[in-house]
Amino acid sequence: MKNPSPEINPTMNKDISKVILVAAGAVLFNLVFWNEKLAINTVLFDAFLLSALFFLYPRARKHAIVNWLLLGHVVCLAMVVVHNTGLSKIAFTITLLLLAGFAGYTHRSAWFAGGSVLMNIVMVAASFVEPIKLSKGQAVKGKGFSRIIRFALLPLLLVIVFFCIYRLANNMFSEIAGQIELQLGIFFSHFFDFFSWQRLLFLLLGLLITGSVLLKSKLNYFSTREARMHDALLRCKIPLRKKREGTSFRFVEMIMGKMASGTLALKNENTTGIISLVLLNVLLLGVNLIDINFLWLNFQYKAGEPVYKMVHEGTELLIVSIVLAMAILLFFFKGNLNFYKRNRWLKYGAYAWIAQNGLLVCSVLLRDYYYILKHGLAYKRIGVLFFLLMVLVGLITVFLKIWSRKTNYFLFRVNAWAGITVMVLATTIHWDEFIAGYNLKRKDTVELDVPFLLSLSDKALPLLDTNIVVLQNLENKLKTDAERVGNVYGCNSCFTGQLKNREAEFVQKQKQYSWLSWNYADAITKRYFEKKKTIVSTR
Repeated sequence: MKNPSPEINPTMNKDISKVILVAAGAVLFNLVFWNEKLAINTVLFDAFLLSALFFLYPRARKHAIVNWLLLGHVVCLAMVVVHNTGLSKIAFTITLLLLAGFAGYTHRSAWFAGGSVLMNIVMVAASFVEPIKLSKGQAVKGKGFSRIIRFALLPLLLVIVFFCIYRLANNMFSEIAGQIELQLGIFFSHFFDFFSWQRLLFLLLGLLITGSVLLKSKLNYFSTREARMHDALLRCKIPLRKKREGTSFRFVEMIMGKMASGTLALKNENTTGIISLVLLNVLLLGVNLIDINFLWLNFQYKAGEPVYKMVHEGTELLIVSIVLAMAILLFFFKGNLNFYKRNRWLKYGAYAWIAQNGLLVCSVLLRDYYYILKHGLAYKRIGVLFFLLMVLVGLITVFLKIWSRKTNYFLFRVNAWAGITVMVLATTIHWDEFIAGYNLKRKDTVELDVPFLLSLSDKALPLLDTNIVVLQNLENKLKTDAERVGNVYGCNSCFTGQLKNREAEFVQKQKQYSWLSWNYADAITKRYFEKKKTIVSTR
């Protein structure tokens, strides 16, 4: 009686499917990204990854978080093709990794999902090898392969012998065989070029990226920990005998001593919090009144004083102070102090502190606005605007946390989603082109930083070329100023020459790419220079 065939294990088959998909993804990554830039090829690779991801984890599509994140990811993907900026590529990568975290694990917070993805990246080698070991251990042993070799050995020897005889006896057959050998030689030469050491390392990179997205680590540390997290703050009843623990309590105990424990501990903490917030509000009120008088009502650029020193200096410290202010509120409104019946004045002090920090945000915004008004747009100045937006969101969520008795988990979860939303929306603007257009349009009122403009991405080149007269005038002015003081005019200020070099480099780079690197931003720039070349040649 024959032994029954072993039952097919669905879990093992799924694991093998993961390995096959990861290997296929690594090969696809190698084919579409080798010596190319992230562009239309990203659509091909992303379509494969998303199809494989939702094939392996079909339940993920039922979650609203995954669907909203998928929408944001598609927006980032579209912006990679349309704008092809560094920001769009970074946002595309982040949203893709977060999709993997939410699809493979049970999460609500982007922070914990990011932790799970990081675990996937660290454990990707083990996750890839383990299914292969399992399949080998459960495979049925047989002699089929060795029997095939034995049956094929004699026929192959006979074919080789008669092939040599026919080739020597028939000239036409010999020519055809020679052509076949030539083509095989060409094929294998390209084959080994394809698998160069650089290409092999690139293949391993594709294996790492694809495996990190598709393979789920068996370590569910972050999903297990998040399962214990809640949005609503719960009151904990601590027996008098049990000593309170935690880093924050030890810090309070170090300052307040015995007043931090016992039946009056919450009352003492509430009193300390009220005194602290009253003093901090009075101090911040003085700062805000000075800013209202200096920045809001009577601001003037002082002659001979650098605008950076007068306006922008200290902005970083003010931003740090706002973030520190939110941390202080989180420190005071921890645990059972939120449920203390006599914490009304503590809450009033917190609300006033939040409102005053909101006013401080407006003052920092005005500082940045005055700096932009004088010197135009730049990356850091735009970054300050986005950071202030996130700070305002943070202040609002801190208010909601205190008002509705929410946990720190709620605070960080909501702010993470707000940050992701801002990041996705920010990708819809080509900031280099926007900066160049804004500054050149206001060339009569803004002090143009031409070296900075020349360092912008290729999409800004047509705008700079359109305004080449402006660059020539600035170049002549610098040359005249240098000659007036007896200095030698250096090529560091040859703006028109640098622009021509940038244009030549762009055209040369485009010749090195295939259709896989096509994107709308480069296509528009390329079309502009082709049209310009046609106009010049017809004159």
